[in-house]
Amino acid sequence: MLDETVIRTEDVPAADRLAYWAERAGQTHAPVRMSSDHAHDFRATQRVLDLGAVSVWQATFQQLVMQRTPKLIRQSDPELFHVSLVVGGTGACVWEDHEAAYRPSDLHINDSSVPWEIRTGKDPVTVVALEVPKAMLPLPSGMAGRAGPRRMPSQEGVGALLAQFLTQLTADTARYRPSDGPRLGVALSGLATALVAHGFESENALQPDTHRRVLIRRIKNFILGHLHDPQLTPAVIANSHHISVGHLHRLFATEEATVAAWIRLQRLEAARRDLTDPALHSTPIRAVAARWGFRCAADFSRAFRTAYGIPPKDYRHHEVDRGTRLTAKRLGTHS
Repeated sequence: MLDETVIRTEDVPAADRLAYWAERAGQTHAPVRMSSDHAHDFRATQRVLDLGAVSVWQATFQQLVMQRTPKLIRQSDPELFHVSLVVGGTGACVWEDHEAAYRPSDLHINDSSVPWEIRTGKDPVTVVALEVPKAMLPLPSGMAGRAGPRRMPSQEGVGALLAQFLTQLTADTARYRPSDGPRLGVALSGLATALVAHGFESENALQPDTHRRVLIRRIKNFILGHLHDPQLTPAVIANSHHISVGHLHRLFATEEATVAAWIRLQRLEAARRDLTDPALHSTPIRAVAARWGFRCAADFSRAFRTAYGIPPKDYRHHEVDRGTRLTAKRLGTHS
């Protein structure tokens, strides 16, 4: 039988269970921050199989929000590659440049060196996961340092082989000897390498125009997630996507606006929405501007007037008066 460790949150007091589970996650993958709607009495179980340098674990847990932050990465990075087969439950993972939903039968792929946030659905989640040191993945040099595939199907090809291997391995460990563990780990690392390489090749096989559209969508999602950062520049965006600034500008040459103009338009639109929000009517306009990356209130006012034909202060007053009239009209209709 393979060496196996079983962890149950029920083995510790209810108030300590979520912290205990976070500690276990730090040992089986990498340190993370956790929160849950069930923090008062968090329920989870995990079986960890020791396969030498590689580990496989099966877990079931209640609703969770898990975060691997840049600060945690700086503090501790075991440099692990992670693949989990979703058996039950749903959720989503958000990276700086991408978001992927997952559901049963998906293979979810992650990296301990990359910031991410996972939010699971309200129902319990069950996964079978594989942790492999990145040093054991002999990927071609052209793939090193690039963002890999984040979700793969488990119904065909290499994904199906890996999913079947993980499922059969965790279903019955009695048929193996402890000495089989490291050999099974090597086999699993080979399948993980094949899975990632296949994912990279699938992306590269996209038609050039399709690949361009996919990359632009990723870049725009990245921009939308960083509008608040006044340091968001074409150079920062290009570096985050492993392309040159020139390539970035060429990508946007056929879009509705240049990179800088598109950032400014999205910031202005976000600020405009805030100016119409009744909950933010007492927030100074300069604070609204700063919230969306405008370092200078005067620059914001000029850009807003150019875009909408009216200063932000007048726009806010107009929207407040309009909202008041609509409310009065509704009240009069129902009186």
